[in-house]
Amino acid sequence: MWLYSPTLLVGALVLDRCQACLHEHDFTRSLVKRQNTPLSPLTPDEQVLVDAVSNTTIDQWSYYYTHGYHLAGTNLSMAQWTADRWGENGFDSSVVSYYVFLNYPVNKSLSLTYANGSVFQPSLEEAVLDVDETTSYPNRVPTFHGYSASGSAEAEYVYVGRGQQVDFDRLKELGVPLEGKIALARYGGPFRGLKVKNAQESGMIGAVIFTDTQDDGNVTEANGYAAYPDGPARNPSSVQRGSVQFLSTYPGDPTTPGYPSKEDSPRADRHQVMPRIPSIPISYVDAIPILAALDGYGTDGEAVNRTRWVGALNVSYSTGPAPGAKISMSNLMDDVYTPIWNSIGIINGTNSDETIIIGNHRDAWIVGGAADPNSGSSIMVELSKAFGKLLAQGWKPSRNIVLASWDAEEYGLVGSTEWVEEYIPWLTETAVSYLNIDVGASGPFPYIDATPELHTIATDVMKKVNWMDTNRNMYNVWYEYAGGSIGVLGSGSDYTAFVHNGVGAIDMSSNPGDTDPVYHYHSNFDSYHWMTTYGDPGFLAHKSMTHYLALLAYNLAGPERIQFNLPNWAKQMDTYYDDLMLTINSTSDTLDTSALRSALDEFASSTTQVQALDDQAVAAQDAALTRLVNHKYRDFQRGFVSQGGLPNREFYKHIIFAPGLDTGYAPTTFPGITEAFEAGNLTLAAEYVRKTVDAILVAANILKT
Repeated sequence: MWLYSPTLLVGALVLDRCQACLHEHDFTRSLVKRQNTPLSPLTPDEQVLVDAVSNTTIDQWSYYYTHGYHLAGTNLSMAQWTADRWGENGFDSSVVSYYVFLNYPVNKSLSLTYANGSVFQPSLEEAVLDVDETTSYPNRVPTFHGYSASGSAEAEYVYVGRGQQVDFDRLKELGVPLEGKIALARYGGPFRGLKVKNAQESGMIGAVIFTDTQDDGNVTEANGYAAYPDGPARNPSSVQRGSVQFLSTYPGDPTTPGYPSKEDSPRADRHQVMPRIPSIPISYVDAIPILAALDGYGTDGEAVNRTRWVGALNVSYSTGPAPGAKISMSNLMDDVYTPIWNSIGIINGTNSDETIIIGNHRDAWIVGGAADPNSGSSIMVELSKAFGKLLAQGWKPSRNIVLASWDAEEYGLVGSTEWVEEYIPWLTETAVSYLNIDVGASGPFPYIDATPELHTIATDVMKKVNWMDTNRNMYNVWYEYAGGSIGVLGSGSDYTAFVHNGVGAIDMSSNPGDTDPVYHYHSNFDSYHWMTTYGDPGFLAHKSMTHYLALLAYNLAGPERIQFNLPNWAKQMDTYYDDLMLTINSTSDTLDTSALRSALDEFASSTTQVQALDDQAVAAQDAALTRLVNHKYRDFQRGFVSQGGLPNREFYKHIIFAPGLDTGYAPTTFPGITEAFEAGNLTLAAEYVRKTVDAILVAANILKT
């Protein structure tokens, strides 16, 4: 089982989260001095929320969600069940439908033929385990890539590392032939769809992506740990499913960019963000013979000299190709337009022009999905129960509270993106913050990414949460794990459409460290049995994360005053500016950023002014002044949204940060400037200096008093 040790925190890894959905970039943490911040007291209302949360009922919700087929667009009854539970707890609940493009697996094949004519035939499916009942369900979901292309390919193959553009650049520099070959890539680094995109743009005709045990921290069979279900290490047959949409171009329905998907919606060419070549995911045990066949051919993995090119498997990670060694692959998908269903629950606040949205997706690549997404789904139901206790006592929030259970997140944030595209006028007028919980619990260490105005309240609320029934609060555990660092939002989960329409957000999770049991992301082994045996026995992390989300939502929606820290925006943007200057100064090129520096200074002055106005409103108990400040806090991030968006990807309109063009998950700050400069396009970089300056000044003017 996962044993939480508050002193065991050396080199903790934030492993892959949902295509979160998932952030596949890796964080390595150093040991941080033990924190001893005391547990903060609760108000009477906060105590009601905390007392209403039960790990017993969370367990019940988890069991329900993890024992039914709920691939995107396939389970209306689960959407209605979710809405019904929220309705029982006092939320005005309904199910909202969109009509989107999805595809589903029909069949696939993969084989390796050696130069001597012998053949290796991978299994391509995960093991059925007697102790883990959902792995044997007759309707279990086969391994596949969502939005993958149908097609067949047969060719020699090349190992391309993690499939980043810089990996392909290195292969070309080494003279490795790519045209007409099949790409063999490992998971990790960029979003999986960008691995396929980069292969396609290099003239390759297919892609195979495998899991490497190097990403499992210390808990591997090679280090003496038994594999699941007998122990905490990765089951050798586990396969990571997932979408191969080109996420960094735009998320949502590939056929309706920028507008909601209805049955009569006009449809765009989906291949702007979908591959034309087939791709198949495989396990590490199936990858070993395929990698080993390249040993001694091309360039040795160490000589390639690329970040995380060499993994932990017993092979040389040579590039290949190996003469005569060929992969034959076939992938057939059923392309359909089909309904998806978002569950929506609403509590009206006393200030109808201010709204807090709390969201989690419900669809999964598998029948289980105990961590991704059903830890978050279970937490959302329990949160509704806790707020129901307050509502029954006559409590009413200052702000509207909207609960959302999104469908089709896994394919590319589809349900949330379509909803935002439909309701953007109302969101622009009222939305204050979006709170996202996706993989709510896959291990014992909390982590958050958030826009800067939320940093202070997010960490203050941590001090109110008793973490996993220990004598320590959540803040202390988080600080030691994350080093006191709050991540910048990139993409990979449902906050994305909100952020890029000027709504601040937080994304929260509880993750394994590198000595904790391996989380089988997007695998059949992300199951109720895994969760109750290894992931979170007793649902204690679930309970603490419910406390955190409920208290954060209460403190954002309940009080009359919005508790934002605007000067922190200026502080964080100074850091982003320093990073930009490091990028510029690392080259011989020059770029005039003086106007950007001046705009940042003006913005900082505006945050100081509005903070003083906020303090004045509090001191004078001036309700009208408080509402004025609240509206400035609500609206200022709309200024960071640039019309036209980033170059060649207009969906991403937030001018301060966005998912990297070649990462899909990890963020790039001042992305229009940074990416143009790194591409050597100084004219475009200068243009985005001007656009960024304009956006910052618009935000500053909204804040001015």
